Amino acid sequence: MEIITIIWFLIFAKLLLFWLWLWQLKEYRFDRLRAHFEAMAFGKIISGFWRIKYPKFTNKISLIFLTCLIIEALFIFYLPFFWVIFSTIFFIPLVILLFQIPTFLWQKIVINKATLRRAQFKDLLVIGITGSYGKTSVKEFLTVILSSKFKVLSTPAHQNTDIAIAQLILKKLTKDIEIFIVEMAAYKKGEITSPCLLAKPKIGILTAINEQHLSTYGSLENTIQTKYELIGSLPKDGLAIFNGDNSYCHQLYKTNQNKKRIYSIQPSIGGFPADIHVINLTVNKEFLTFKLVNKKGESSTLNLNLLGKHNVSNILAAACCAVELGMSLEEIASACQKIESRQSGIRLSKGTGDLNVIDATYSANPDGVMSHLEYLKIWSGKKIIIMPCLIELGQASKKIHKEIGRKIGQICDLAVITSRERFQELSEGATEKGMKRENILFTDNPKEIFEKINSFLKYNSSSKSSTEENVVLLESRVPDRLVSLLIIND
Repeated sequence: MEIITIIWFLIFAKLLLFWLWLWQLKEYRFDRLRAHFEAMAFGKIISGFWRIKYPKFTNKISLIFLTCLIIEALFIFYLPFFWVIFSTIFFIPLVILLFQIPTFLWQKIVINKATLRRAQFKDLLVIGITGSYGKTSVKEFLTVILSSKFKVLSTPAHQNTDIAIAQLILKKLTKDIEIFIVEMAAYKKGEITSPCLLAKPKIGILTAINEQHLSTYGSLENTIQTKYELIGSLPKDGLAIFNGDNSYCHQLYKTNQNKKRIYSIQPSIGGFPADIHVINLTVNKEFLTFKLVNKKGESSTLNLNLLGKHNVSNILAAACCAVELGMSLEEIASACQKIESRQSGIRLSKGTGDLNVIDATYSANPDGVMSHLEYLKIWSGKKIIIMPCLIELGQASKKIHKEIGRKIGQICDLAVITSRERFQELSEGATEKGMKRENILFTDNPKEIFEKINSFLKYNSSSKSSTEENVVLLESRVPDRLVSLLIIND
């Protein structure tokens, strides 16, 4: 019996690590955890429990981990073995819920303190940025541009919730700060309103809207209304900036009655002239070149170390805002020279064996994956994509993965999918467009993926010149071990 007890305790410890990893990944949110399991078949859920996953051991995770181990030890000591197993199913979520209560109270205290502190800065200009995608890149680009002329504070990477914004206000907001740039994220209605009440933005930038996190929003209409909460929170003398190339943002621009601006790659959108647009756009493997043009016809040429046409829209959003704050197109073009590729969420690295690696592991959304695949067209060698299935897309998930699969089939020579949830749809879409079935496969083993890439390139490459152009796209969360195997000096 002692051996069985020890074995069970070890099994429990492994299951506990997986659960804590998943809870931490989903930010301790029941809605995101529910969406995770709704997207998976029962068999895939059970098999997932046995994956070796470890959470980041913060103070909170360490306390939960030790608490669960102690409770389990008491269960084993005092309860019959059947009740030990039965109780284990329920008490881990209960412990996490109990820890969320003091966390919630602490967050309320911090947010209230930050609200009072923010109120002390009457002349502070706050720029809010939200959208289904593009908001981080716009925030990074705008920070670089405005920092050339103003004293700027902006939210760090991944710090886009009300509690993260509150902590930043308390720690970093000082009297010499002229502009505070705030990225705002949400998973359901009302979650943009909260950081707006805290930060009080005067300028709002809406980057784009799509089906991202549709499973937690419930509907696309809820997504649109949530993103518009930023625009609705602006004061009467505030300014709303919209992406004219996104149909949902364009529609919101047309209905908005307050002061507004619209940016687009095209000179006009649906009969509305763009306040800022581009001409003479050239997309190369390692840089972008285009002319930035305003409504008056004034222009300035930009040469940027950024990958892919999709980054033009993010530059336009930042430039449109900078123009409203008095910067000339020449000043903006000069400041943009300091923008680094990593700030766009996608960068080109040198890989093993003369392989080119496009690292887009920062985050993923349907439009982002499509634009990254479009960028692959520039490369003349073999094109490989490695990606998991996208999460939290709700009822649109099957359709979106089928479309992504078709794009993969049109452009890529090899696809490795690292999660099973929508592998079937990706595979069907890819084979519809001519990809051989054996060239789209599932595996999450870094060593197997690395060996498959090497064997595929070795078999399909006939010359040194073509090998130098071979490229692999790492999309969304792929195993860290794989990244280290592929990228030199990562």
